[in-house]
Amino acid sequence: MCVFLVAARCRLGSAPLRRLFEILAGPVATRGQGGSFWRGLRVVAVDGTTLSIPDEEAVTWCFPKHAGPVLEFGYPLLRMVALVECGTRALLGAAFGPDTIGELGYARRLLDHLDASMVLLADAYYDAFDFLEAVTGTGASFLLRSTRKRRPTVRRPLPDGSYLTAVCAGKYKAGRGYGRLEVRIVEAWMTVTLADGTRRTELWRLMTSLLDAERYPAHELITLYHRRWQAETCYFSLKSTILDGRVVRSRTVPGIEQEVYALLTAYQALVRVAGDLVTAQPGLSAERVSMTVLLNAAADQIVAARGIAPTNPVTLVGAIGRAVLAGLLPKGPRQRLKARVRKRNSKYTFTAGKHPRTAQPYALHFEMIKEGGLDNTNLG
Repeated sequence: MCVFLVAARCRLGSAPLRRLFEILAGPVATRGQGGSFWRGLRVVAVDGTTLSIPDEEAVTWCFPKHAGPVLEFGYPLLRMVALVECGTRALLGAAFGPDTIGELGYARRLLDHLDASMVLLADAYYDAFDFLEAVTGTGASFLLRSTRKRRPTVRRPLPDGSYLTAVCAGKYKAGRGYGRLEVRIVEAWMTVTLADGTRRTELWRLMTSLLDAERYPAHELITLYHRRWQAETCYFSLKSTILDGRVVRSRTVPGIEQEVYALLTAYQALVRVAGDLVTAQPGLSAERVSMTVLLNAAADQIVAARGIAPTNPVTLVGAIGRAVLAGLLPKGPRQRLKARVRKRNSKYTFTAGKHPRTAQPYALHFEMIKEGGLDNTNLG
């Protein structure tokens, strides 16, 4: 039987799974839904991750392993970048391929999913002039953490403590000169206090294309930026809940592409089930829906085949929905710092020792810097 399934997968290829994902992908939140909208803008986040794939010669020619001066090490890695709707954690789009291509290369493939109704959240890795210029070209706004290398000049202070400045392209282009993009800078001291009493304070610089300080207050932008972690939650669901930490099974490049699209399709289908449930239950937050309960309830339906031909009128809240409602997550935000352990050398040496060894609740406090600007040497 396994031989026949493998042969069938080979005949099918990845194109049908890719098309199925493209059909399901897209925003799920209805207009004004809490957690997904802020001041009329749909909040989306972009971020990248990696998936471990089999160490096979049929794979490593496309997905090479990491190599040191003498030896290769670890599993080959597949790089994935996704555009995620905050709140629902729905996938608007995803791009993936060899780890030899950086996140920005894959992120540029997702720009067609942005429009003027959205604000894009991203970390400092995406603070690249060409990328930000391309995002602005879609009509979307952006809010991201500025890279440590920038030294913006205060051109126009604003009443809320933020200020306007301009960022320029690093290279001169014939017929265009140096590109220029007007942005707004928000600087603040951020203090995180963990449940065990540990306190960490650092300076943050956020950069945004939302220039109107009256319409988009700085203190709200600081709070909004933390929704970026919804992308991390999405990846946790994909890698830990659905994949259960396993290495991707396929041992050929076409098989890997097919399997990843199947993974994304299954995830997005579950998110859409959660979206239907939220629609049918006014006042229910999508963030209270457990992906683990969703997955297990859906798997039970497939294995047991219950309700395949329902006798009662079909409603949005079926067997899966009832299971989710019985296992809702607690109300209110669950602010927790994720436990992290360095497994290999990192270029981000300034973050060493800053993450807890266990996941802990935390309290966040920030204090705006209203004059003078930050000293770059102190940026966290």
